[in-house]
Amino acid sequence: MDTDTKRPLLADLLLLLGRLLLSLIFLHEGLSLAANATATMVSFEKLGLPAPVALSTIALQIGAGLCIAAGFLTRLGALALGLFCVATAFLFHTNFASQNELLHFEKDLAIAGGMLVLAVSGPGSISVVEFRRGHH
Repeated sequence: MDTDTKRPLLADLLLLLGRLLLSLIFLHEGLSLAANATATMVSFEKLGLPAPVALSTIALQIGAGLCIAAGFLTRLGALALGLFCVATAFLFHTNFASQNELLHFEKDLAIAGGMLVLAVSGPGSISVVEFRRGHH
């Protein structure tokens, strides 16, 4: 952020709330997958995906989710999860004859859109990065 232009506190509070809401789904899913690792591996295998993809998915969801929530490497985490959501939508939710699959497709794209906005806007001043800089 340009140091000459200060964002209003309300905007930074809304960015924090948005980061937390966006990260929540990934942290929950990543932790659920990790807690049921055996079942996760079996599910991924049924989709034709090897164990390293399952482990990478868990690491991405937890790692990038924590980055976004904390406001550390936020832009990178948001971009990674945004691309992940687009890939998930187009790889797994394209049976548009099913209203449920269409809804998942649309939600994945909506979350990706939010992540791309976050990747551009950055975390705001209520973040680990700004705290470490002394701008708290």
